[in-house]
Amino acid sequence: MRGSSPLRALLAALLLIQYIAHSAHSALLTQQYLVDLQPGGDPTDATQLAQQYGFTGARKLPFSDSLYHFYDSGETKFRRKRSLNSKNHLSMHPKVRKVVQQEGFDRKKRGYRDINDIDINMNDPLFTKQWYLINTGQADGTPGLDLNVAEAWELGYTGKGVTIAIMDDGIDYLHPDLASNYNAEASYDFSSNDPYPYPRYTDDWFNSHGTRCAGEVSAAANNNICGVGVAFDSKVAGIRMLDQPFMTDIIEASSISHMPQIIDIYSASWGPTDDGKTVDGPRELTLQAMADGVNKGRGGKGSIYVWASGDGGSYDDCNCDGYASSMWTISINSAINDGRTALYDESCSSTLASTFSNGRKRNPEAGVATTDLYGNCTLRHSGTSAAAPEAAGVFALALEANPGLTWRDLQHLTVLTSKRNQLHDEVHKWRRNGVGLEFNHLFGYGVLDAGSMVKMAREWKTVPERFHCIGGSIQEPRKIPTDGKLILTLTTDACEGKENFVRYLEHVQAVITVNSTRRGDLNINMTSPMGTKSVLLSRRPRDDDSKVGFDKWPFMTTHTWGEDPRGTWVLEVGFSGSMPEKGVLKEWTLMLHGTQSAPYIDQIVRDYQSKLAMSKKEELEEELDEAVERSLKSLLTKN
Repeated sequence: MRGSSPLRALLAALLLIQYIAHSAHSALLTQQYLVDLQPGGDPTDATQLAQQYGFTGARKLPFSDSLYHFYDSGETKFRRKRSLNSKNHLSMHPKVRKVVQQEGFDRKKRGYRDINDIDINMNDPLFTKQWYLINTGQADGTPGLDLNVAEAWELGYTGKGVTIAIMDDGIDYLHPDLASNYNAEASYDFSSNDPYPYPRYTDDWFNSHGTRCAGEVSAAANNNICGVGVAFDSKVAGIRMLDQPFMTDIIEASSISHMPQIIDIYSASWGPTDDGKTVDGPRELTLQAMADGVNKGRGGKGSIYVWASGDGGSYDDCNCDGYASSMWTISINSAINDGRTALYDESCSSTLASTFSNGRKRNPEAGVATTDLYGNCTLRHSGTSAAAPEAAGVFALALEANPGLTWRDLQHLTVLTSKRNQLHDEVHKWRRNGVGLEFNHLFGYGVLDAGSMVKMAREWKTVPERFHCIGGSIQEPRKIPTDGKLILTLTTDACEGKENFVRYLEHVQAVITVNSTRRGDLNINMTSPMGTKSVLLSRRPRDDDSKVGFDKWPFMTTHTWGEDPRGTWVLEVGFSGSMPEKGVLKEWTLMLHGTQSAPYIDQIVRDYQSKLAMSKKEELEEELDEAVERSLKSLLTKN
């Protein structure tokens, strides 16, 4: 959103449309408080107030001048009703403007599962088993189907000078394959409120998740230990925030805004529960922190947020996850070592690209090789949890090649350099959008190609200023037919003639309010003026909701990237279940985000049209050759 003048108004609008209707059940209230001090307050005042009212400590939120996190140390406790202790009187203090007790909610690690359920030389013992780095057909895989990191490494890019934060259950920073690349300064434990994000021990090693993700990114090379990180000279920071009974908005916001001038990339392999019936996303503070990050992080170039798209499989849709479907995150799906989708992969129109996770077969070496707790190594990391850190590693290589890249530059580079390679999808076809960019509903724009990305990044010029336009809105309630579809159209000029004119698209949001007798049977598709159809919502057979529906939910698509948004957009809403259902669409607002100029898109269009013309020419020549051949055969037969 660099260059967007009405930033506060835009943020307010985004906060409004992304806010989720909370459960009708009474909330779980934690011993964490958001405290907003009166103007002129400072950290000393906050510390004194925290001590006065019985809190263990107070921490200033980095994205605000007046907001503080008041907390108690020790195990998180919850209560169904607000306690009447002295902390409630804090709000009456003259130095305090507002006090908000934090609600507890669920956040789940993604991809924590056993694999059985589902010419560069390095001396690291697991390197030859890291097929996603260099695929020679190991573990029954497809040769050549990998991240093409070898080309980037050969060009000299290994992640030097880049710091990636793993927001998870902690990392084993004493691990001999991580210790040399550990960035202690950028690390923090928001579960225990100390600078040491070491995982909490459990008998089943459940808290190995973050350590495994960290090894994928920054495991050291040529030290004869475990394997090699995608960006093996990068620094890795641990942000421990998942290992607690419930998540709170203040912990998420603090984690995602921690050290934004030191941390370049934040990797998140978690989100709302992947049960196929949850619709959830970031709360107000986390949205505010994300907005602050993309606008101010990395010296104004913007923090890079990489998100695992989800492990709900065909029962879920990642457009129902407000983290993965955010414009401010790069949502990453996964493929397995033979090019197919993993059975747990979710599909949605907001996914930008893919990397790799474990194979479907019971091959013990088909998983992702990485570091494990207490100095160990593993071949069994999996899920889209494994995919997101790989992407963070590729982005670290690109940032080393060009440290001036903005958060939007990286998204453009992802779209332009990701490859179809040998990925194949049994359900969704590969298609081209209106400017010729090839995409897939499951894999996004394809698998990340590190070699291509660093080469393009070296010569990259920062993309033009970004603008935001409300393309139109329909707010009269419309019944969804039991049979057939509700079809609505919006014709827009994309704010042409105004300061916020959008000529070349990046993200498109369809903000929708809809209720139905069964939310899981809803299907929503949207077609752009250039003919690109995006599946905004597919059937979720486990979602029985009949009350909440979707309330101003921003369904997002990246499939129209680079297109001209002017013209008529078509929305189709229908049901796909076996039983007849009823529903009402109450609102459809079209939100367009993009630029007024983008020379490289013009070049893509010219190249695409040239290829089409050449293809048609070749088809005509083939038809002519066939006609000549038929004529010759006819003459020979007669003679």
